Amino acid sequence: MDDLKIRWSRLQKRIQGAGADALVVASNVNLFYVSGRVFMGHVYIPAEGAPRFFVRRPCGLEGEGVFEVRKVEQIPDILRDIGAPLPERVMVEDDDLTHSEWVRLAAVFPGKVVGGGSAALRQCRAAKTPYEVRVMKLTGARQAEVIPHYAAVYEPGMTDQQWSVEMFRVMLKAGGLGHFRIAGQTMEGFMGTILAGDNGGAVSPYDFALGGAGLHPSLPVGQCGAPLREGMSVMVDIPGVFYGYITDCSRIFGVGRLAQKAYDAHQVSVDIRAAIMEAGRPGVRCEDLYQLALNMAGGAGLADCFMGGAQKAKFVGHGTGIVINELPVLGARSKDVLEEGMTIALEPKFVIAGTGAVGVEDTLLVTPNGMENLTPCNPEIITL
Repeated sequence: MDDLKIRWSRLQKRIQGAGADALVVASNVNLFYVSGRVFMGHVYIPAEGAPRFFVRRPCGLEGEGVFEVRKVEQIPDILRDIGAPLPERVMVEDDDLTHSEWVRLAAVFPGKVVGGGSAALRQCRAAKTPYEVRVMKLTGARQAEVIPHYAAVYEPGMTDQQWSVEMFRVMLKAGGLGHFRIAGQTMEGFMGTILAGDNGGAVSPYDFALGGAGLHPSLPVGQCGAPLREGMSVMVDIPGVFYGYITDCSRIFGVGRLAQKAYDAHQVSVDIRAAIMEAGRPGVRCEDLYQLALNMAGGAGLADCFMGGAQKAKFVGHGTGIVINELPVLGARSKDVLEEGMTIALEPKFVIAGTGAVGVEDTLLVTPNGMENLTPCNPEIITL
C-alpha cells in the first residue's frame, strides 16, 4: 500500500501538469499498476486526494474508496453522493482504449474527456518504485536460476519447436506465469522465442529485435520447426514472468562447434553490454547509448550483421516491467533519458549467415553508479 501511494503521487503530478482534474484507468496493465491486481472496472484518480475504485465484478478489493457498480455510467452519481467534485477535464488512456470505450467515457463525462493518459502512465511505469525494484530483482534471480536447466532437456535430433516445448515446461514448473504482456495491439507472442540457425535473421512483421518466421502465418514470430543441426546457434529468449513483472534475458546455445565469427561477434556483444552498463547512469541520453553500441559493432567490423540481417532493429534495448516493451527505448532518434530505477532489457545481437543469432540480453537496473545486472547467469555460448 505504501508503494501504491508513491505511484498515485507520481501520477497526480502528471495530472496536475497536464491541467486536468482526474485520470480514469481501465486497461488491465494499468489497473494492475495502480491497484496491484487486474479486475473488471475503473480506477478514478483525482489530481488531489485518494483514488476511487469502481468494481464491476468481485475481485477482493475492499475498504474505503471501493464501490461496486454495474456500469461506468454510475461513476458521476457516486462522486456526487460522496461529496467529491466532478472533474472539468478527465484524462483517459488514449492508446489503450478502443474507440467505443473512449466514446462511452466521453458520454459519462460529456465535453470533459481528453487524452494523454496512456503517455502519463507509461512514463510513470518506466522508473520503478522501491517495491517494483524488489520484485524485478526477485524475478531476474529466478529467471537466472532456470536458464541453466535448458541444456538438460535438449536431445539430439530435436527441432526448435520440440526443444522449446521442453524449455517452456521447465519455466512453467519453476513458477513462470506463461503469459507475458506486450504493448501495442499488433504485437503478440507465446512464452518466448527460440531462434535456430538462419531463422534468427528471418524478417518478422513484429517489432522485436529478432523475430523469427514462426510456425504459422497467424503467429509469425519465433521457432519455425527447423531441425537442430551441427553448427547452428540457437537463441533462447523466454522472459521471466513470476510476480506480474517481466525480466528479459536471452542466452545462446550452440549445436556442436560454431563458426569462429559467431564466437567473435558474441564477445563483442558481451563487451557492448559492459560498456553500456558502465555508461548507463541517470541523465544519460538513450540515443547516445545506442550510438555507443553501433560504434563498437562497427569498430569490430560487424556493422553489417548487427541487430539483424535483411531487416535491422533500430534499437539496442528497451524498458521492461509490467509489459515487456516499456519505456525507455535505447534507439535511433530516441528522446528518452535514463532515470534511476529504470529497468532496461539490453540486447546487442548479431546474425551470422549460415550459423544464426548470437549475443546476450540481460535486464539491467539504472543506479547512480551505473547499471546493475538483474539476470546474472553465464553469458557464454553453451555447447549442446
